[in-house]
Amino acid sequence: MRMQPALEFYTADMVRALPEDGNRYETVHGELLVTPSPRALHQEVLFRLAHALQCYLDEQPGVAHIFLSPSDISWGPDTLVQPDVFVVPVKQASTLDWTQVTTLFLAIEVLSPSSVRYDRFTKRRLYQEVGVATYWVVDADEGAVEVWTPNAQFPKVERERIVWSPAGASSSFSIELNDLFRAI
Repeated sequence: MRMQPALEFYTADMVRALPEDGNRYETVHGELLVTPSPRALHQEVLFRLAHALQCYLDEQPGVAHIFLSPSDISWGPDTLVQPDVFVVPVKQASTLDWTQVTTLFLAIEVLSPSSVRYDRFTKRRLYQEVGVATYWVVDADEGAVEVWTPNAQFPKVERERIVWSPAGASSSFSIELNDLFRAI
């Protein structure tokens, strides 16, 4: 059986047409990113973080809205990503249309062994390029969070707590990493 050569450049529309087979498909500047279903640790940390953010945003009406992956966030024909957790302006969220969601106040990726390169390099560079205000790379295995901003050449690595202060909020969001990474 002769195999067809793999395409080297993927568009967002090509990724949307891929089968739903349990993998996550994304493209950044035409590079296809494929990751399998996440580990249980990934899902537990993701849930805890999303729950804490949702509770915080509920106390900050009108500031922002939280979404979880899967999603179709795109800034061009060769880009389609699915941040694990992301916070956007309420006006964009209220459209309930992924094509209208283009401003991410906060993007979060929880590392899995299969996503390390994509999350730390490929997607991080994209998020910086498009001006995502704050990007967290959550490393549960190391008990740390890398905090990136658009102009940062290196992350600020947090090992005790992470704090986020969105515009218009009356207080900051804060979560202790011991709580985030605690055992079940």
